[in-house]
Amino acid sequence: MLDQQTGRPTVWLDDRDCDLEAFKRHTAQRTPAEDYPHATEIASNIPVYDGDAMRQAMAEPAQARLVMAEWNRAFLSGPGIIAIRKGYADTGLVDAVTEELNAIIAEEEAGSTGKGDHFATAGANSRVWNAHEKLCMKAPALFARYNANELTRAVSESWLGTGYQITFQANVVRPGGKAQTAHRDYHMGFQDVETLKRTPATQHALSAALTLQGAVAHSDMPIESGPTKLLPYSQSYLPGYIAVLLPQFRAFFEEAHVKLPLAKGDMLFFNPATFHAAGDNKTADIHRFANLMQVGSAYGRSIEIVDRSRITLAVYDDLKALLAAGTLTAREADTVVAATAEGYPFPANLDIDSPLSGMAPPSQQDVLRQALAEGWAVARLRREIADQNGRKRSH
Repeated sequence: MLDQQTGRPTVWLDDRDCDLEAFKRHTAQRTPAEDYPHATEIASNIPVYDGDAMRQAMAEPAQARLVMAEWNRAFLSGPGIIAIRKGYADTGLVDAVTEELNAIIAEEEAGSTGKGDHFATAGANSRVWNAHEKLCMKAPALFARYNANELTRAVSESWLGTGYQITFQANVVRPGGKAQTAHRDYHMGFQDVETLKRTPATQHALSAALTLQGAVAHSDMPIESGPTKLLPYSQSYLPGYIAVLLPQFRAFFEEAHVKLPLAKGDMLFFNPATFHAAGDNKTADIHRFANLMQVGSAYGRSIEIVDRSRITLAVYDDLKALLAAGTLTAREADTVVAATAEGYPFPANLDIDSPLSGMAPPSQQDVLRQALAEGWAVARLRREIADQNGRKRSH
């Protein structure tokens, strides 16, 4: 994308870069079957693969690389989405995991007022945050069998390479459950619009390469049950993290999206920048159950371990004094905050820091900024940081 004033590549994106007509043309692309020779069909512009055939392909390294390259191209510049029928051939295994996850849902709903969902009304579904760890702790042998799926590994490595990390969030949409709003996903799909506008376009492009979204169907999902609404090719529209927040783009999404019916054991994977939203469950008796998967790149790490809580507390009194004396301007003090405290609120325990209160909990930088603004004593800052760090746990 070129800047209209300079003719050079755009660095700072905003609403003016979000051209709905250009987006319509971009998402009007068709998926040629010849580009996806290993797919059994192109359904609603999405390559669909047979799980049995893919397991055979994965057993031959040279063939596996060809298929994985095909998937990578689909996520990058193709429709952004693939589906695998019979991704889990053993639906009895899927049922056993469903039973354990339903038991966790019952336990959690009995003990709390319910968990929030990032893009849907609270209470419209049942959600298990960190279902991955909770399943492992409850039924480790079952966890091992469920996570031994070669196709999960192959698809993950096709986009992210080795060293990836998996999380699962079980989601049950009850009969009558309402649709989500159109969105993109983590990382930048969880940022507010002002943060997005302050982030260079290079990072907008990078965010889509840092994670992979997936779902395992734990129930049959006919169209009327509201399987995920998807907009093929939307992932490669650069200003899309801003565009998906605009009413006219969301309205177009509702007009142009596609849905794939899924059977129990089917798998769906897509680039996190794909415009998508769970649909309305219009049935009277289907409890649509998906185990949602987010796979993260190994490269989202800093080179050194820095105890940011420790240095935040060490510098606080001096920083506050320098700011009060005018030795540092407010801007300079905030630059120290950026160099010192942890600026990213994730990973988070979403059972504790629930999205009911927003897309993300406060970061350590947010706490430090509040402390400076309100003139806290260091003892209070120590307590607040200790409380925040206490929530950075998985149980």
